Amino acid sequence: MMNKPSVQRDNSGALTIKISSDAVNHIRSFGNLEGKNKTNLRVAVKGGGCSGLTYVLELAENPSDNEKVISENGMELYVDKKSYIFLAGTTLEYQGGLNGKGFVFQNPNAKTTCGCGTSFSV
Repeated sequence: MMNKPSVQRDNSGALTIKISSDAVNHIRSFGNLEGKNKTNLRVAVKGGGCSGLTYVLELAENPSDNEKVISENGMELYVDKKSYIFLAGTTLEYQGGLNGKGFVFQNPNAKTTCGCGTSFSV
């Protein structure tokens, strides 16, 4: 049986989204490859995938007007309010190595996930 990750909260006790330093380093590498000086990350959820909802990651320089800004490990995460409901408490990690999966979402809101880890249901 798999243990669920602990729920992530900010200093005020509100649910938040965390990103590991290893994930930040990989995102910055992707930004450098694209010639972007300032690389931050837009994180969203949209309908689709084999479990009903799928994660969306996009390099971004600035937030949109309707996005929540979360600062973590020297990077800003931009999350729209609708996606935040599904992502609150999530940790975004990067797993490398021979059997590595790349970016991995540890989402306590996900009731089921697909085998590849890119979609989930609540």
